[in-house]
Amino acid sequence: MSAKQNILAKLRNSLTGTTPVPDEFDVELVTAPYTYTAEQRIPQLRKLMEAVHTEIHLTSGEGWPSLLAQLLRDRQLPSLLIAPTTPHGQRVTQHWAKNPDLPTLKSYDRPVEEWKTELFNDTPASLTGTLGAIAATGSLILWPTREEPRLMSLVPPVHFALLKASEIRDNFYQVQQEFEWAQGMPTNALLVSGPSKTADIEQVLAYGAHGPKDLVVMILEDQ
Repeated sequence: MSAKQNILAKLRNSLTGTTPVPDEFDVELVTAPYTYTAEQRIPQLRKLMEAVHTEIHLTSGEGWPSLLAQLLRDRQLPSLLIAPTTPHGQRVTQHWAKNPDLPTLKSYDRPVEEWKTELFNDTPASLTGTLGAIAATGSLILWPTREEPRLMSLVPPVHFALLKASEIRDNFYQVQQEFEWAQGMPTNALLVSGPSKTADIEQVLAYGAHGPKDLVVMILEDQ
């Protein structure tokens, strides 16, 4: 018997004659203090996200492309990275086609190896969707896909994120239940609570050290 098999055998034998402890976890301990009405969710999320320097804008399903264009102009950003095959990427492409004077659109439509230098050195901003948000912690839920990979929300200094108001959940437990994460955790779900920041060096807070220095969230109030 190998050392590994010996250890596993001892662990199995240690349970002989024992009685499983019933699961009496009180769900209300992690839900009751963090439950909100529909009217409370956006203000709660906004309060927590703005406290860590996230920029929040309330908009609509119809008006967000115009808002995005204005925010790019205000920041004097020369280009925007999008995922062209996503619904929001297609909306941006359509709006830009009617307004040719807007900043250049870049498409994430090829392997990163083919344009790594441009992505890391000459891509100032990106737009991604979200899976929702958590009001109790002030967090966005990002779920990168092949169409919209993790680098889109990680590399550009400015990250614009679209969030539907109807997809703001009360707490993390609700998210776990809704997406059935107990049956199988996703491999690449992310909780983002603000722009990248660190105080490792001399306790001085710096933004953008390990990701975007600016996070701009556009909340679609009518969706």
